[in-house]
Amino acid sequence: MSRFLSSKYEALEPYTPGEQPKVQNLIKLNTNESPFPPSPKVLDAINKMEINKLNLYPDPEAKMLACAISRRYTVPESRIILGNGSDELLAFSFMAFQKGTRTICFPDISYGFYKVYAEIYGAIAKRIPLDNSLKVVPDDYYNAPGTIVIANPNPPTGTTLSIEEIEKILKANKDNLVIIDEAYVSFGAESSVPLIDRYDNLLVIQTFSKDRNLAGARIGMAFAQEEIIEDLNKMKYSFNPYNLNRLSILAGTAAIEDNDYFESCIEKVKKTREYFVSNMEAIGFHIIPSFANFVFAKHDKISGEKYYKELRDKNIIIRHFENERIKDYVRITIGTKEQMDALVDATKQILEEMK
Repeated sequence: MSRFLSSKYEALEPYTPGEQPKVQNLIKLNTNESPFPPSPKVLDAINKMEINKLNLYPDPEAKMLACAISRRYTVPESRIILGNGSDELLAFSFMAFQKGTRTICFPDISYGFYKVYAEIYGAIAKRIPLDNSLKVVPDDYYNAPGTIVIANPNPPTGTTLSIEEIEKILKANKDNLVIIDEAYVSFGAESSVPLIDRYDNLLVIQTFSKDRNLAGARIGMAFAQEEIIEDLNKMKYSFNPYNLNRLSILAGTAAIEDNDYFESCIEKVKKTREYFVSNMEAIGFHIIPSFANFVFAKHDKISGEKYYKELRDKNIIIRHFENERIKDYVRITIGTKEQMDALVDATKQILEEMK
């Protein structure tokens, strides 16, 4: 590090993204991207005429996209804010909503950015353990000492809370903000967005990266009552008013309006997930029931690290975590049926070679 770095960041451990390989002919199942391209309507929206407007700043309100989201979700625009991916909206939330205690509560095994944001924005991180089956326990969040952040479904396990369980957390924390991170909600969980009408302590954050096939466009959206959205806009306009570029606004609008394509891609992922889980269980894998576009899997005869490395040698990339509680597991993104068949075949070879 340079001699200019602030001392308070010397021990900061940054978030580590999944590998983005430059090598060709790899099956990439490590970052939970969609295996499908964006809606064809996105290609129509990003045309030469619009590209020629890149000399102009984008609309800071992204009005076109906000209107499309408002129509799709039947939520007033005043209850919506857009961000440069859901990560930016999470960052704004960690900055703004520490309250008096400066404490932010989240699961000990979850999205890695929560820990990083707590540290970089000076919050006290209260990490609440998952239970022995690697699930979030709602009771553990009742009467919390500060803001609550729960991913639903929760990565990397893919488990989910019901709407009733989330409501109990909201009712037990009337003086605490509850943030529900719904990056993977479309793949089998129930969204908490309808609850914002009844709870002024709820913030729901979603992304276009997974279910709308636009990870490269960096579009996030959040829903809450007007006062919370005003607070987030204060963060946004103090940090980066033009946080969505012109092409992302166009792409997001086209994607949100093409609901048939959206639903088609979701159904393909869910069917492939079911098919893949069945095949992996048939060869001895334990897989936690997933409501996301990935699965969390382990096998008694091979460690998570060894399995990850063996697949990497066969040009298939998945994700392994070194956390002691989950080191025997790997996270596998659901790709196309052909990609999952290739992974199963490679896995059979690995297990056979170990005999």
